[in-house]
Amino acid sequence: MRFTFGTRFTAALGLLAMMGGGLNLPAAAPGKKTIVATYSILGAVVKDLVGDTFKVVTVMPNDTDVHEWEPSAKDVEAMTKADLLVENGIGLEGGMGKALDRARKSGVKFFTASDHITIRKVGAGEGIPSGDPDQAVGAEDPHIWTDPLTIKTVVDALAVDLKQKFGVDLATRTAGLDQRLTALNAEIQAKVDALPADRRKLVTGHESLGYFAQRYHFKLVGAVIPGLTDQAESSAANLVALKKLIRENQVTVVFSEMGTPAWTVEALAKESKVKVVPLTTHNLPQGGDYFTFERQLSNTILNALK
Repeated sequence: MRFTFGTRFTAALGLLAMMGGGLNLPAAAPGKKTIVATYSILGAVVKDLVGDTFKVVTVMPNDTDVHEWEPSAKDVEAMTKADLLVENGIGLEGGMGKALDRARKSGVKFFTASDHITIRKVGAGEGIPSGDPDQAVGAEDPHIWTDPLTIKTVVDALAVDLKQKFGVDLATRTAGLDQRLTALNAEIQAKVDALPADRRKLVTGHESLGYFAQRYHFKLVGAVIPGLTDQAESSAANLVALKKLIRENQVTVVFSEMGTPAWTVEALAKESKVKVVPLTTHNLPQGGDYFTFERQLSNTILNALK
């Protein structure tokens, strides 16, 4: 298993009444099938594609850490009753591993988004050589949602999958969503083009912006937690190495994320004489969709680096 954070399967289905679940699953309308997505951003993309054709439910609460969240018995029941379960893959949903396996054994149909894209792999010179296998050169990066064109590829593949599995033709909705994602990419690219190349350098909470950096030609200088999951730890030696990289690359901003120890970021920023900017990389903005998320992400980055 690629990530090492806890994956305990904590409850039996008989304890449903005693446990709070991550979702509230009303009964689906007669004849309307249910798609369960693992996390909020992926769920928003699915909803944009299918509209009201399917009932879309996100199992993981939006304000939780996607890398470590574990489902309750109620969540597991919803997953095993889904008509289709849409997951990210590449080990992202490590805390859901046993629940996902149970759903597969129950015969639930699956769509794994990362099976349909060109998976980004960690390149030489990215970040700090920490010894963490998740950050070793060649490790597969699970943070696929920070690039609109990668999401476009997922949308196209999901539309084909839904037609094959359920006979639902979403060609019109797919074309419209593709156009919006293409336009979003062009919008972000135009803003990035206005930022001098020597300022396109990223230091983040953990290595979460690889697809964004690859698409828009940013340099990944390093991360406070040098790994693809925020469940890794940063040693004193890693922080010393990161401070050196910040100085050598003339970095001016450290982006903090959910799961990044605040005291560590603040101490690093103070010693490196840079500012700290909070960045939402794994959750939807309140009341927002994928497009709101991606615009907020890119605008926060670009405004901080100007």
